[in-house]
Amino acid sequence: MSIRVHHLNCGTMCPYSRRLMAGQGSWLEAAELCCHCLLIETAQGLVLVDSGLGTDDIGDRARLGRMFLAGVRPQLREHETAIAQVRALGFAAADVRHIVVTHLDLDHAGGLADFPQAQVHVFDAELEAALAPRLREKMRYKSAQWAHGPQWVRHRVEGERWFGFEAIRAIPGLDPDVLLVPLAGHTRGHCGVAVNTPAGWMLHCGDAYFFREEIDIPARCPISLMVLQCLVQINGEQRLHNQRRLRQLKAGQGGRIDLFCSHDPVELAARVAGSRAESTA
Repeated sequence: MSIRVHHLNCGTMCPYSRRLMAGQGSWLEAAELCCHCLLIETAQGLVLVDSGLGTDDIGDRARLGRMFLAGVRPQLREHETAIAQVRALGFAAADVRHIVVTHLDLDHAGGLADFPQAQVHVFDAELEAALAPRLREKMRYKSAQWAHGPQWVRHRVEGERWFGFEAIRAIPGLDPDVLLVPLAGHTRGHCGVAVNTPAGWMLHCGDAYFFREEIDIPARCPISLMVLQCLVQINGEQRLHNQRRLRQLKAGQGGRIDLFCSHDPVELAARVAGSRAESTA
């Protein structure tokens, strides 16, 4: 299997009160959240999992909306965009053949326009929500992020089983396996993305949880992140049900599957360090 996985931060966000957001530090110190994306090198080209904030978001920050700008305080650094990091690795935008999204929230879909030639894989329910949002969904989706007309590839929840979860192969014929794993609740069509690597399976859980200890037994989450998840969820019952399933998966597999979410910087730092250690071994 010819594969290499890069863990990228495609957007730093610094909301107020590290104590409330991270469970440590001072009340007035800024917290830090990341936009954890994956860049997968395969024999068939590059695959990007989520796209974070993009160059157009930096050029026109107002399109992200006042509430997002004031609430999570994105730093909007050009070198953190997925396209800048792809180029820094020696690739071009056209080398990214596929983008697999966990969902289409504005901090996950901002970089789509930087890769106009890529096919964008998404669950049908999520694309329907983004293209025709209900009242509660209007603030989370920004149509300007896909005004370029992406090459959408719609997927439905059907097919094989993956460690007890429903799953569908996102890109048939691709080596390695990349699967969409339904984890609805945060949004209508939210999913995890499972990748079969030489070291074993990893599962990018997107926004199914926000804090690393939420999928431990017993679970723990700082109060602000707990409240934030409740505020932005579309279906709380589904979200909590899927968190319980993720806890069972982590406990049952004894660490054989690497689970991580989109916004925990500690999880991201650990995987970046692990990737560097592997590349120098």
